[in-house]
Parts: sequence; structure tokens; C-alpha cells
Amino acid sequence: MNVSFLGAAGTVTGSRHLVTAGTKRILVDCGLFQGLKTLRLRNREPLPFDPHGLDAVILTHAHLDHSGFLPVLVKEGYSGPIYCTEPTADLAPILLSDSGHLQEEDTRWARKKGFSRHKEPAPLYTEEDARAVTPLLRPVPVGETVDLGGATLTYSLAGHILGAASVLLDADGGRVLFSGDLGRPADLLIPAPEPPPEADWVVMESTYGDREHPTIHPVDALTLIMRRTLRRGGILMVPAFSVGRAQLMLYVLSRVFASGAAPRVPVYLNSPMAIDVTGIYLRHDTFHRRTHEECASAFSVAEYVRSVEESKALNQRRGPMVILAGAGMLTGGRILHHITAFAPDPRNTLLLTGYQAQGTRGADLLAGKPHVKIHGRNVPVRAEVTTMDGLSAHADHSELLDWAGSSPRPPRRVYLVHGEPRASDALRRDMESRFGYTVHAALDGGRTYALD
Repeated sequence: MNVSFLGAAGTVTGSRHLVTAGTKRILVDCGLFQGLKTLRLRNREPLPFDPHGLDAVILTHAHLDHSGFLPVLVKEGYSGPIYCTEPTADLAPILLSDSGHLQEEDTRWARKKGFSRHKEPAPLYTEEDARAVTPLLRPVPVGETVDLGGATLTYSLAGHILGAASVLLDADGGRVLFSGDLGRPADLLIPAPEPPPEADWVVMESTYGDREHPTIHPVDALTLIMRRTLRRGGILMVPAFSVGRAQLMLYVLSRVFASGAAPRVPVYLNSPMAIDVTGIYLRHDTFHRRTHEECASAFSVAEYVRSVEESKALNQRRGPMVILAGAGMLTGGRILHHITAFAPDPRNTLLLTGYQAQGTRGADLLAGKPHVKIHGRNVPVRAEVTTMDGLSAHADHSELLDWAGSSPRPPRRVYLVHGEPRASDALRRDMESRFGYTVHAALDGGRTYALD
């Protein structure tokens, strides 16, 4: 059995892992490259394999850095099954359609304003391309072993977001475990990751391999930020990923208001996709910690904004208020229009609630950049820019070590993916010294590793 890392090697994006076992060719995750332009350009490169030759695709979860390249794969000829958990089967079509729609919108805007360097800018894929993925999705119950013909698949819960799972592949007499993105044991909404099953090889994420998350409770952290902003009469802008982060922020906001720690102000969830995802959270309440009633109460803290007209109208309002909108790394979406309208005002606050990949607008602002380029023009950012790392859906350094160390027996080898080089190397050193594991940070460039 061999594995080739075609993405998420030396970076936190573009997860694509090709497993060859005998005559079987299985792709674990099929994500978009995001962030730096050099990474995004890789989405336009020819595939290093024939999509017609794939026997199966297996998704760990619905986030675009793990699923967002599927429309291209299907457009290039793949027509086989795409296995996923039941919540992922509901979430992925929403994210993929939105991704295609945004690409079409950005392309139209670039043509209209003439700020693209390309003579005829074109989207990577369209909303119609994204819809072609849905008929191929095959939901699989967590814990049930599925025969792939020459290999088997078993999912275990990974925390992180609704429906996220680790993938255990059994083939050629060996077992390889793909952790997927691992969540936090004390997440307010999503249960802790299940301990890893016995495996010969582990392919493990390392996003926060060199960092510990703050210990301050998210409710306390948000209270301090809200108080500062509201004292100024300002607007709190929260770029939030539509899956996971938006729902968690609604829950935390509801707790802040219920405690009386900050005055209740209008809250707007300005994301049709996040609104749809919130409904999916209500339908799949066995995959998270809160009851249907608890979620329904928390999610009602916001007014839902669907139409473009309603979204534009928010830019004419004045504070105090809270606006949650995508995208979480400021790579697109409605939040960009709100930043254009409100970021020049020092009374306001831009709250970044998760990992900001290198090269994104969010990372630039956290580094202190005084302006951000949006739709071809520089927007001055005089608003307070702050972050809440305690809301991260990724396990931190200690939590990653705890998960790896709970394996029933030491794996023969661990390959670290989905991390910047410094993060992966820090985790590698500690796993080797603490557990005696043989650990390698997966190298970029599609290198093939023999699992023997």
C-alpha cells in the first residue's frame, strides 16, 4: 500500500491524499488550496492522476479545504462514489454550491471593474459544476465498516465540526488511519474526538502543532470584546465560517446575553449558507452536545439576513450591533462589503475567530497591516482588530499529543499533514520524544510513501 500527499503537505490547505492498494486507487479528501496566491494557483494545475482511474473518494468532513476541489474532479471525469458521514452529505452540497456561486460572482465583478490580470477571467468551477457532485455522495453511518471491494472503510468521530470523522482504511493486510481535522475535547458544541483505533500507519493533522490555545472561556473572552466595542458605540464584525464557527458564535452570544454580562444588542447572521447550515445542526442533534431545544434557543439570538438587499441595508445602519458573515479568513463573501463600510471607523471592531492561513486578508490584518485590498481597492482599517483563539475548532499541541498517545498500540509510522512546517516539526519532535513513535512531516510535491 502506498500513499501520495498531493496537498496539505507543508501547508494547512488543499487536503488530497491518494492511496494505492493493489489495483485500488482511493482519494482521501479533495480540498481546495486557499491562502497564498502560489497555493491558489495549484488549483489550476493539471491533476497528477486520471480521475477515471479512481475507485472511490472518501471525505473526512465538509470544509472546502477538504472537499472544495470535488467539482473539478467530477468535471474532469470522476463518476464514482464519494463516501462521507450523514451530516457531511447534507453540508457539502451547500458549501460547494456557495463556493461555485462566489467564484462566478467574483469573476463577473472582475470583468466589470477590470481589475483581473487575465483578459478573460473564469471561475475554477461554477455553481452548476458544484451541483453535479451531490448525486455521487454516499452517506455512511459512523462506526459501520463498509466494503469498498479490496478495501474497507470505517469512520470514527473526530470532533472539529458537525459530521467530521477520521477514516480507517483496511487494505493489503494493513490499516492506515487518516485523522482528518481533530477537534477540541472541551468544545462547547461538538463532542471530543474519539480515541484513534488500532492502525499500522497514521496520517495526522498538525495545524496547531506548535501552539496552545488560551485557557480563557469563550463567553468571558467575547464579553470583554463586546464591552469595549459597545462602550464606543461601535459595530462588532465577526467573519465566521458558515459551518461550525457561525453556530458556535451564536451559542456564545446567547450565553453572554443570558448572563447579563453585556447589554443585548441586535445580532445579524448575514449568510444564507450559514443559515442553512444552522438548520442542519438542528436536524443532526445526535452529532453535537446540545439538545434540539438548546440549539433552537441559542440560534434564535440573531436575525437571519438572506437577501442581497437586506445585506446592503446593514451597511447603512449604525451601532451598536453585531454582524456575523462569511468568510472566516476574509477570502470572500458578504463580510468584505461590511469591512469596506465599517473598518475605516475606529469605534468598530473586527473579530477574527479562527485560524488565518498565510496570505489571507485575515492573516495580513492580524499582522498589523493598516489596510486591506477588497475588490481592487485598498480599504483603510482603523477599527480594532482582535482575535479569539479560544474558539478554534482544531486541537492544540497538547490535545494533539493526547489523541496520538491514546492509540491502542504504537503505529509503525506517523505522517504529519495539514500544518505549516514549524507546527508539524514541533509536533514531530514531541511525539518522538514522548511516545517513541517514528514520525515524518509529509513533504510537498506529491511524493509517494510506501506503507510497509
